[in-house]
Amino acid sequence: MFGKSKDGLPEEIRTPTAAPMQHFPRPSAVQSAAREQGHDVSRISSAMTVIGKIVGSGTVQIFGRVEGELQASTLLISDGAEVEGNVVAEELTVGGRVKGTIHASRVKLNSTANVEGDIFHRSLAIEENARFEGTSRRDDSIKEAPRAPLGRPQIVDSSRRLNGAPEQEAQASPAE
Repeated sequence: MFGKSKDGLPEEIRTPTAAPMQHFPRPSAVQSAAREQGHDVSRISSAMTVIGKIVGSGTVQIFGRVEGELQASTLLISDGAEVEGNVVAEELTVGGRVKGTIHASRVKLNSTANVEGDIFHRSLAIEENARFEGTSRRDDSIKEAPRAPLGRPQIVDSSRRLNGAPEQEAQASPAE
């Protein structure tokens, strides 16, 4: 009586409720393609800022901020990510902000993209609402992005260019 079943338990305890549905994101096309080719996906999280040159041999996803040159075979600059520097890739998808020159065979600017700089490409796709200020030049001579040897990360000392000194001047000259 009054909300209790015949066995004496309240109705909400006695009736099993379905567990809430969990939605797991589908792997992105970039991740799926990378796995098929046997490459891992490298990521720079939204809480990271990297200053210097990044060279990746496979797929690189940027969610944070990069100040410097960025090279990868497949590169995804996600919505909210920022890159200030030149970008070199075979395949490039931009959803965030890029300020610098882009050299890539295939470039796709998503609707959330904001690009300031020149784009040299074989193929270029720009979605509605994407922002692009600069020039676009088709260049059939673009080659694949340079690849770092697998298993050996490439370390570049960018501290020599601090304080505005060009890299050539910062290197020690041989003793005479």
